[in-house]
Amino acid sequence: MLAALRSLWNEPRPPDPPPWTWRDLVLVGVLVPAAVLEGFLRPDLPWRVVSVAVAVGLVPTLLWRRTRPLLMIVICFAVTGLAPLLMGEPPSEMYTMAYQLILPYALFRWGSGREAATGLAIMIVSASLSAVTGRTAGPDVIGAFTALSATAALGGAFRYRSRARSRELDQVKLLEREQLARDLHDTVAHHVSAMAVRAQAGLATAESRPEAATEALRVIEAEAARALDEMHALVRVLRRDRPDEPADLAPGRRITDIERLAGRSRSGPAVDVEISGDLGGLPPSVEAAVYRLAQESVTNAVRHARHATRVEVRVTADDTSVRLRVSDDGDGGLVRPAASPGYGIIGMIERAHLLRGTCTAGPGPDRGWTVSAVLPRTGAAT
Repeated sequence: MLAALRSLWNEPRPPDPPPWTWRDLVLVGVLVPAAVLEGFLRPDLPWRVVSVAVAVGLVPTLLWRRTRPLLMIVICFAVTGLAPLLMGEPPSEMYTMAYQLILPYALFRWGSGREAATGLAIMIVSASLSAVTGRTAGPDVIGAFTALSATAALGGAFRYRSRARSRELDQVKLLEREQLARDLHDTVAHHVSAMAVRAQAGLATAESRPEAATEALRVIEAEAARALDEMHALVRVLRRDRPDEPADLAPGRRITDIERLAGRSRSGPAVDVEISGDLGGLPPSVEAAVYRLAQESVTNAVRHARHATRVEVRVTADDTSVRLRVSDDGDGGLVRPAASPGYGIIGMIERAHLLRGTCTAGPGPDRGWTVSAVLPRTGAAT
């Protein structure tokens, strides 16, 4: 029990809390005139000017509720607690002040464990003092506790849901990095094997044909240089070791393997593949990445494109980059909305990013869904 409480107390704040946006400004712009209007229309509101001033003055706390959640809680409860003492009698609660429930939600959504515990203590003490001094009736205190508990629980639920999704996204990216590392491993193993074969041939013919040994050394030098380049990329990409998992020694996929995706769907849309441009001299890591991106895009289109009859795969290469475009003629794109990309799309974006490229996915200009990727021919991972 103590360990759990200590863990909650030491829990850090979620990273990168978003600052206020135009939506927050709209919310403030709606609440301020609403409080003023309520002050004019409610005949039972004592201390009308002070009540409206408090309601309007606390509205800006919503702008900093994510970046300074505890401070906003302190300001809000301090003002609402001191106002009745200064006026000498408890004012009627304004309906507009219900926006205060957003602050406990923000505290448990964006605050640290210490901030949440401190803010909860402040809210409990404030509500208890209000009940003890008679400013708030018993049923109203119970209702206040219920509302605060509900909003705080909702904030905590969204907090841990966001954390779980973040872990899942990290896992997807890690798996994509491991797959790319395997592809690079295959490339390095190919170069090393070629070096070994050339070295053996050079040793076997060194006495009878000295020039063959020289030629073998040149080939070994070239293969070693390419192997070092790919190994550097491997070191930059690989983030963890998996010694308990055997390496996948299957040959890496090439861009020409994309042609196998054509016409493979029997019950779904037809897949049309077109490859053009200079594909010579592409690093194996780039070829494997283009194939993986095309494969994932076609799979998504076949599974999720609604009423699609055709999927087009276009690969073009020039002197600097390789471009991939996969589009379908479905009705309204994928079932999954573009604002919430699935893990497959996230993996594609991560793979392209590792190779200093870009990948975007979203609804097409006319209809359907389009995936576009651009990878540099160098393929150096960052």
